[in-house]
Amino acid sequence: MDKQGQEKFLNWILERVQAGKEDEAREILTENFRKQDEGTFSQEDIQAFVPKMISLLQAEKLGEVQAVVKQFSGQFESK
Repeated sequence: MDKQGQEKFLNWILERVQAGKEDEAREILTENFRKQDEGTFSQEDIQAFVPKMISLLQAEKLGEVQAVVKQFSGQFESK
């Protein structure tokens, strides 16, 4: 994911996290983006990301976010 895509994803997720949890979500995503940029982002990172983010999301946005993350992780596996 390029920098522009990362920024769009970050903003999209931040709109769906619980009030007051934005900084924590931003930190998790920034770390994942750093690993992507370094080429060290792994399937294990994706698996760790999901439960962390689920705990931060608004309940009514959970299904929407899970669908997007699943699509992304599928693209990641095929690389």
